[in-house]
Amino acid sequence: MPVTDRVKQILSFYPSDNPGTLTNLYRLLMTGTLAGTGKMVILPVDQGFEHGPLRSFGPNRDGNDPDYHYQLALDSGCNAYAAPLGQLEVSAGKFAGQVPLILKLNNSDTLAKVDQPCSALTGSVEDALRLGCVGIGYTIYPGSGQRNQMYQDLRELTIEAKRKGLVVITWSYPRGAGLSKAGETAVDVCTYAAHIAAQLGAHVVKVKPPTAHVELEESKKVYEKHPIKLDTLADRVRHVVECTFGGKRVVIFSGGEAKGTEAVLDEVKQIAQGGGFGSIMGRNAFQRPRADALKLLGDVMQIFKSH
Repeated sequence: MPVTDRVKQILSFYPSDNPGTLTNLYRLLMTGTLAGTGKMVILPVDQGFEHGPLRSFGPNRDGNDPDYHYQLALDSGCNAYAAPLGQLEVSAGKFAGQVPLILKLNNSDTLAKVDQPCSALTGSVEDALRLGCVGIGYTIYPGSGQRNQMYQDLRELTIEAKRKGLVVITWSYPRGAGLSKAGETAVDVCTYAAHIAAQLGAHVVKVKPPTAHVELEESKKVYEKHPIKLDTLADRVRHVVECTFGGKRVVIFSGGEAKGTEAVLDEVKQIAQGGGFGSIMGRNAFQRPRADALKLLGDVMQIFKSH
């Protein structure tokens, strides 16, 4: 299909990027059910590494086979499929060119309990090119005592990825000893995390849906002096998008832990109403039976298509 005005507008947000990167961003925006709308739904399957195969694929054991996830992303019309190195390698040749791929370059596990988390590099930009990926994914933990090391590592990877024509997608998940559990999804902290990812050069920023909780005393003072509507999730999503370069970066929101279908769709409606660019939905999709997953992802895409 011809490129749409909305996709042209989004591409214009990245005037410093080379044609290779813009081409791969175009592929992300012009693939699948949401092609041309400026919205995207990505299937991420890094949970096997992050949480273990039992917690991740025990509810739907078909998910132990990487082919299953490639096919789910393809058949549901997702814009892309994201996973760590080993998982992409198993099936990349079989599905070559059929769905845009994102290589998740850093990962961690839940076996160690640490106050200052930092994920390890588990892949490279060269791996992403070898596998035919459109981009790389990288997680930062704003709030961790090791955050500066993650920022520096991401900066080097971003320079290399952009030089080689790839898109950079940054998972920005606040956590660490300096934040309360509620603070990890507080509206002021999520907004800050999205802004940090954009400042580090991300083309696409991924954050969790923000709650109405305000974590930082400094933020409370600003909200009191300069009130911003934060009552609904749609209000808070709008605030996050606005604070990410005035909406000139693609901001998508994670699906989080598995929950009921109605809860998932209600959350997606709020994200769409708030001007979010899309969702990145893993466990809520692949832990369901295949038919149910396809139905859910289809409904999610229709919500974004109608806003």
